[in-house]
Amino acid sequence: MFRLHNLSFRNKILFSTLITMFLLSAGIALATRWVLVRNMTSELELRGIAIAQSIADLSRSYILTRDIPNLVSLAFDAAQLGERKPLIAYIFIVDTQSKLLAHTFTRPFPEELLDVNAVAPEQNHSVRLIHVFDNPAYDIAVPVREGIYQIGTIHVGLNKKHIDHLIAKLRLTFLGLISAIATIFVLIINWLSKYISKPIVQFTRMADEISRGNLDVQFDFPGATAGKPASSPGREKDLDEMHCEITCFAGAMRSGRTDAPPSPSGTRAGIRSEFLFRQPVGDEVVQLAEAFNNMIRSIKLYRSKLRESEEKYRSLFDSGPDPIFVLDRATFEILDANPSAERTYGYVREELLGKSFAELVPEHTEEILYNFHCREEPDEETLSISQKVRTYRKGGIPFYVNVHACPTIYRDRPAIIVATNDVTQMIEKDAQLVQASKMTALGEMSSGVAHELNQPLNSIKMGSEFLRMMIEKEGAVPPDQLHTVVDEMSSQVDRASEIISTLREFGRKAELVEERLNINRPIRGVFALLGQQLSLQNIHVVLELDDALPPILAHNNKLQQVLFNLVTNARDAINQKRQTVGNAVLQTIRIRSFMENDRVAVSVSDSGTGIPEHIRDKIFEPFFTTKEAGQGMGLGLSITYGIVRDYGGDIEVRSEEDVGTTFKLTFPVHPVPAEESRRR
Repeated sequence: MFRLHNLSFRNKILFSTLITMFLLSAGIALATRWVLVRNMTSELELRGIAIAQSIADLSRSYILTRDIPNLVSLAFDAAQLGERKPLIAYIFIVDTQSKLLAHTFTRPFPEELLDVNAVAPEQNHSVRLIHVFDNPAYDIAVPVREGIYQIGTIHVGLNKKHIDHLIAKLRLTFLGLISAIATIFVLIINWLSKYISKPIVQFTRMADEISRGNLDVQFDFPGATAGKPASSPGREKDLDEMHCEITCFAGAMRSGRTDAPPSPSGTRAGIRSEFLFRQPVGDEVVQLAEAFNNMIRSIKLYRSKLRESEEKYRSLFDSGPDPIFVLDRATFEILDANPSAERTYGYVREELLGKSFAELVPEHTEEILYNFHCREEPDEETLSISQKVRTYRKGGIPFYVNVHACPTIYRDRPAIIVATNDVTQMIEKDAQLVQASKMTALGEMSSGVAHELNQPLNSIKMGSEFLRMMIEKEGAVPPDQLHTVVDEMSSQVDRASEIISTLREFGRKAELVEERLNINRPIRGVFALLGQQLSLQNIHVVLELDDALPPILAHNNKLQQVLFNLVTNARDAINQKRQTVGNAVLQTIRIRSFMENDRVAVSVSDSGTGIPEHIRDKIFEPFFTTKEAGQGMGLGLSITYGIVRDYGGDIEVRSEEDVGTTFKLTFPVHPVPAEESRRR
């Protein structure tokens, strides 16, 4: 196979044609032999049957009269007639008792022939291959009938060697004809292979020259235009004009116009372009030569345009205001970086090149680049966007960026372009807005918190007054009573401390680093603050929390802010409905935590007024509110929506007027890190 691979194209055509002709000739010969043997044997058998039937017609009276001399004469005459002599090996006649009446053998008659091929009563003839004196023959038996009675049988033996000789002679003639035709075809193919391989040799020479960087080589083949435009053989278009024609044509195709705009030379791109869009002339080889010359001109053109494009995009890369990195797709090694990356991250270019991008974004590298690393050939349109990612300047100084990443090819190797833009100030302003909203909520909760603290303080005061009274009376305090009072005072101190701790955690500014969190924790924290207020307003709270939920990645106090906004909105909706229909309605807030489609879900349902359909699409817009002036700025649900989306969550609203509203939040599960999983 290796030797065949190294053959020239001409010899491959020649040898493949010879092999094809050989196989075709062999197949035709085999098929011909089978057809000739079958057909000629059948034809000669029919001829033997006809001879036997003619003898049977002539011998009927001789058999009845037992005229043996005439039967013998009839048999010899039939066997020696013309071309029958080499064909007929013998003829013999028997009666119904298989008694021999006449035969043409010149030696003693072989008795075994009498019963070798009997004719059944219902048959008109019988044919059987037998051997007579070690010579094969086809024995044809035809009955002699007088009326409905059989009076004898005629046996005619056909010489099989003569039949085979005739078939061989015909086959040899046929094979000679096929060989002559094959020889003619081989000569023609030999000439054609030379003709066809000639331009291939030139193509090889041109390809070698092109690989060496020589683009001035031209194809010289009869009928080809040698690289010159068909409509103007004496003029070569310059690269700018050809590029304009291609660009105009491509623009016309994109815009759906069939008429192409004129090029600077006054011509129109499209089917009248002299460069690429002309009618093919000559045979396929000439057309291939034209295509090859067009390819060379295209390479010249696009090499020039590629150089211009590289210069243009290099200028955009270098002058971009945001940091841009080029990473190796397999290792995340930084292959290139623009000056803005040097200024923003505090490294010089030499320090960035070769550094792993994971050193700049250690906590989020896998999240940002996973789609590119796990797929060998990501879609060119694949775009990874990661928001509010913490990265580090030189010296370990953190700041926050939004990251855009997309695949590319950089110096013939798979790469990723990563662009970052600093959003630290925006995050700080968002945090300030959330904190201001929390402070507003704390002011709104102040009366309820004071009531919550008054209860444990009153219990502590009562216990202390009881002990003081017992001391003033100088009476002994029974140990069981003293133990009860001290335990109650201690539990009330713990209760007040828990209320203050929850209040401080809610009001504390959220850290920028997210934590793995069970969703039930912020739910219980909110109701530690609002539970007593809701109870005083005769609002029944139902908590249906699944304690086996997996963790999510979020901030506890930000989720408390989300749930606080939803619960206070539910409370306001119930109170608004109460003003309309009185206290007879069901006043319930139901909180559920559960798993849904591999995501952690929380639903907040109320039996309030519901949200009118015409404003449901606006409830998350900033400063949109249906409350009266002074009762809200319309930022609660807007802040809620932003926080939920920051954690990769979704928020869904279902509402029916005069029945109630349900807000459902879903968050992605945060998997256990590999290091922690191994420690477990």
